[in-house]
Amino acid sequence: MKFTLSWLKIHLDTEATIDEITETLTDLGLEVEGVDNPADRLSAFTLGYVKKAEKHPDADKLRVCQVATIDGDKQIICGAPNAREGITAVIALPGTYVPGIDTTIGVGKIRGVESHGMMCSEREMELSDEHDGIIELPSGEVGQKFTDWLAENDPAKVDPVIEIAITPNRPDALGVRGIARDLAARGLGTLIPNNTPEVPGTFPCPIPVTIEDDTRHACPLFTGRLIRGVTNGASPDWLQDALRAIGLRPISFLVDVTNYFTYDRNRPLHVFDAAKVKGGLRIHRATGGETLLGLDEKEYTFEKDMTLISDDEGPESIAGVMGGLPTGVTMETTDVFLEAAYFDPIRTALTGRALKLNSDARYRFERGIDPAWTLTGLHAATQMILDHAGGEASEPVIAGAVPEDTRIYHLDTDRCASLVGMDIPAETQRQTLESLGFVMDGDMARPPTWRPDVLGEADLVEEVARIASLTKLEGKPMRRPQPGVPKPVLTPAQIRDRAARRACAAQGLNECVTYSFIDRDAALLFGGSDDAALENPISSEMSHMRPALLPGLLQAAARNQARGFADIALFEIGAAFHGGEPGEQHTLVTGIRIGRTGPKDIHGASRPVDAFDAKADAEAVLAALGAPAKTQILREAQDWWHPGRHGRICLGPKKTLAVFGEIHPRILAALDVKGPAVGFTIWPDEIPAKRSTTATRPALDAPDLQAVERDFAFVVDARTEAATLLNAAQGADKALIDDVRLFDAFEGGALGEGKKSLAVTVRLQPREATLTDAEIEAVSAKIVEKVTKATGGTLRG
Repeated sequence: MKFTLSWLKIHLDTEATIDEITETLTDLGLEVEGVDNPADRLSAFTLGYVKKAEKHPDADKLRVCQVATIDGDKQIICGAPNAREGITAVIALPGTYVPGIDTTIGVGKIRGVESHGMMCSEREMELSDEHDGIIELPSGEVGQKFTDWLAENDPAKVDPVIEIAITPNRPDALGVRGIARDLAARGLGTLIPNNTPEVPGTFPCPIPVTIEDDTRHACPLFTGRLIRGVTNGASPDWLQDALRAIGLRPISFLVDVTNYFTYDRNRPLHVFDAAKVKGGLRIHRATGGETLLGLDEKEYTFEKDMTLISDDEGPESIAGVMGGLPTGVTMETTDVFLEAAYFDPIRTALTGRALKLNSDARYRFERGIDPAWTLTGLHAATQMILDHAGGEASEPVIAGAVPEDTRIYHLDTDRCASLVGMDIPAETQRQTLESLGFVMDGDMARPPTWRPDVLGEADLVEEVARIASLTKLEGKPMRRPQPGVPKPVLTPAQIRDRAARRACAAQGLNECVTYSFIDRDAALLFGGSDDAALENPISSEMSHMRPALLPGLLQAAARNQARGFADIALFEIGAAFHGGEPGEQHTLVTGIRIGRTGPKDIHGASRPVDAFDAKADAEAVLAALGAPAKTQILREAQDWWHPGRHGRICLGPKKTLAVFGEIHPRILAALDVKGPAVGFTIWPDEIPAKRSTTATRPALDAPDLQAVERDFAFVVDARTEAATLLNAAQGADKALIDDVRLFDAFEGGALGEGKKSLAVTVRLQPREATLTDAEIEAVSAKIVEKVTKATGGTLRG
């Protein structure tokens, strides 16, 4: 939305500067996108007097002029036909930027004669398209700024143009008066009364208007009148200047009037050449297939139910969007039918989109105009036409009625503090709404007809706060319902998610967020089915709800590998779906590592990732989630894990907390992932909740007796699991044995075929007295006995 400062002052009595106005507009929610102030680009130009002008010695069309300027007499070469002695011109001295030719003037030679400046035309200064000669001023002092001269003699040429962004909920700001109303409500001036009197008709209108019954929802109100005997032609200078300033091309007075009210009052109008209208006008639904040549000289074919305005011979206008060329006005038009109507926003938008046709009228009708100003707008435009083009107006013809608007809402002045956090006096709130056009009846507020966006009590508070300025908001601590420490606001699931996220990041994994949708093939690889297929997928690659998080992470890894990233560590926390019904979902924590543990190193610190890296990640996250320390490692996980290089971390054979291990090579090949790749999946909901909810920690148990460590190496069958040996050693003396750790394992060599050696460190922690050698030997014997019985192994010599 563009408008000039002088246009704004037609509606707003203000002494505010352009900077104050633009700052206030943005603060009111009408964000200023730009200000084009001609005075800024013309400030370097000054007036000069041509004292002498002679023919150039080497060019017939050039003149060598001696010009009195602010810097003294200067010699300037000029090729304009009106460059002559005795005129006052606009001078660009060396160093001045001329916007019309995008050039900075310097001292130069033209056909061997020096020139110290330039005398400018209007086009060279971007004042108009006039370039037949240089500007001749009827008056002015040598050295006077050209902008000062324009401000005194032709202020329209230096009228700043303001452009603001309009949000969809503010159609009233698509008219200059609506913008002025907001500024006046803020206190930046006074809204100038603009009472439009009725223009009585002197004869009945010969063009009847009807709205068909099935079209009244699309066009509730249509008004018009005939004005005969008008003289169409060029618009007055003030109107042409106003339209040019906002980027519109003046066409003719009758057309310019409609454009003026479109921007001045957000009131689109249309004019028909009455001599070209056959019979009456009918507003109706299209049956489909009708055509019309629009004012843009393009032919449009209409679909069924589009709203049309037709005469006896067929369509003449696309209701609310664009008029037709056959009945368009020309310079020869003498009788004009002026239309002011209200069209349904939704129907207008659908028609414009279907026809791919944009216009100022459509832009406003589909956002909502003031239906109550329809007939008033007809009178206002009629008066302007009579004042400038003459003629005689008929009585108005009116079809339909103004749509009923019974909106009224209670103004709770206390809600401003609770909703917005601003303490505004109740009387100030009422005055604010009244200044915006609301009608107050006690504590009830009736929104004006030009504000279709106000639809509830909260909107009243928003208007009050907007005018008061949200920049006045002060940060204040939130009120607490009772003193003391507030109750936690996070649910146990949210607390677990946060703990898991921090633990994964601490392990060096990068968080990844993938879509909940994957392709069918990937879903089937991870136990999915067509029960979780989407009826309306956004793409063929996102047709199923994911049954696990692993496919999304592996696909993300494949994309990274394709871009040259070989070593990848990712994790994700989110929902997976084991069915298509509500509730058939569960939260997972999943991580993957692919490639090596780090960059290749000469000292051998880097190695390919393996299942134990995934196990370490899983155990770290489980610990952060509060899982019991004593768990079992079992096999037989899903078939997308490597059959011999994975494990399930369980609390008993039926309660699985997590799975870790290598990803099956078949899965990696199907998803185009280059291995090795390991990962883990955790089910947080399977972790038992802590029995104690106290926030205090138990007392520190720090034994004051020295611990003793003993190493044992056992030769066992190669198929024996290390966990079996560790559990047996731990159970030899539960009170004395504090920890058992595996520190070495190897196979082959002197051990023979099918045997392996497992070496453990057992930590003994006495509580009552220092251990004697005999007590240590006794515990060692129990350990050997327990391990031998559990594994069938023997103690290495």
